[in-house]
Amino acid sequence: MAEQTSDITAGPGGVMTDEVGVVTGELTLRTELSEGQVTLRVQYKDADEWYAVTGGRATLKDEADLAAVHAIAVGLLNRPEG
Repeated sequence: MAEQTSDITAGPGGVMTDEVGVVTGELTLRTELSEGQVTLRVQYKDADEWYAVTGGRATLKDEADLAAVHAIAVGLLNRPEG
């Protein structure tokens, strides 16, 4: 499995997850690629539990595109200024 990870700050309204609903504040975003499927996951910074971002799944044909997908996800979800 390939992955990329970045620390982010959720914007107003937080990030919706499948398991626990909305998470807010200082988070870590992980973009995982396994068997051609990309999954976005978040955790509260330095926590143990990871949560799937609602709607954060897609098929990726080339592993080389993982960095671009991760950069787009960070751009959408990182809102330190609100």
